[in-house]
Amino acid sequence: MTIAFYTLGCKVNQNETGALAQLFYDNGFVPAQNDEQADVWIVNSCTVTAGGDKKSRQWLRRAKRRDPNAITVLTGCYPQAFPEEAGSATEADIVTGSGARHLVLEHVLQFIQTRERIVDIRPHRKGERFEELPMERLEGHTRAFLKIEDGCDRRCAYCVIPRARGSVRSRDEENILRELQVLARGGYAEAVLTGINLSSYGKDTGTDLARIVARAAAVDGIRRIRLGSLEPDLMTDALIEGLAQTPQLCPQFHLSLQSGCDATLRRMRRAYDTGGYRAVVQKLRTAFPGAVFTTDVIVGFPEETERDFEESAAFAEEIGFLKVHVFSYSRRAGTPAYDMPGQLSEEEKLLRSRRMQERAEHLRARVISKMAGQTAEVLLETPVNHSTFTGYTREYVPVLLPAPGHRQGEIVRAVLQNYSGGRCAAVLAE
Repeated sequence: MTIAFYTLGCKVNQNETGALAQLFYDNGFVPAQNDEQADVWIVNSCTVTAGGDKKSRQWLRRAKRRDPNAITVLTGCYPQAFPEEAGSATEADIVTGSGARHLVLEHVLQFIQTRERIVDIRPHRKGERFEELPMERLEGHTRAFLKIEDGCDRRCAYCVIPRARGSVRSRDEENILRELQVLARGGYAEAVLTGINLSSYGKDTGTDLARIVARAAAVDGIRRIRLGSLEPDLMTDALIEGLAQTPQLCPQFHLSLQSGCDATLRRMRRAYDTGGYRAVVQKLRTAFPGAVFTTDVIVGFPEETERDFEESAAFAEEIGFLKVHVFSYSRRAGTPAYDMPGQLSEEEKLLRSRRMQERAEHLRARVISKMAGQTAEVLLETPVNHSTFTGYTREYVPVLLPAPGHRQGEIVRAVLQNYSGGRCAAVLAE
């Protein structure tokens, strides 16, 4: 039978889809090619915004229109956070949550036999363990993505993810290393460690992020380690000092911001202010000379004034982010922010999102343009033609690089040139 996957949301979701795909392929399913009609459609949902829920259901309806006999599966964060709503989605033959993902295959096999609808959304339990879904190959990737943590113990006013993901659960170090060894033997030179609250790795097991980074970097064949999203207030002096002991760690930090306005941060119930954020950035820049930063920013949070918006944009420019992912605030039922006064209109949120994105693009151009003339290590990723590749530096600068005689997945030295939007031109270093 042929199978197709549609993934929304974060790198963790993408990693989990890859693990599910491998599980199905190992059990005789074949990936659908291009627009080929699949026998099974699996939607791995994201529920950070209401738009994600809508997209998930739209995709399932589209699959059913194309082939009413196709088996459709809705899984992931949306059903886990909103089980009644997702369970009523009749466009899905099978509905599961973000836990017990290994049972998705079992449910599909059962449905093939009975054609009876299955809704199996299991609540997260206190003391539950990290669910192992190892992945030994990553189709279409030149970087190895490893999920090493799940869950979040925070209660930010806007966020539904703790309901969807449960409490912090750290993956066993030996399991991480075994998977990484397999991936390294497969030719992956860069490993990206991801999690829902990655900074909390080890909180429940007595270790920490710096230790697993050091152990991962020691795996033969792994030349670069990159980290997913980090919480600024959890980046302690000890953790920063520990991370700095691993030279293979890329000096690019995705440090979650959400707002550069202190009043908004307080309403969001974030655990830091701009002063604390600034101090962490300075410490990281001291520990990692040449460090660059990426982040997420929410605009249009309840009671955000024009002055608050401008304060947030000015702070982003002060930090000098390489990239800012801009999100309009999405009102989510069951969160404290849902009932807050001062809800902004969708039109105003969209306008502010566009304005913030424009400023973020100007900032990105400024940051990358300052790197012209620098020599950087580039991981060759997608071939554009027989001799030219797209790729990324250790600092996560996207480049376009002619590299005749080299191949996808190699790391080469290059000199950065001009940036005119999109990718930075580069040439091989002598």
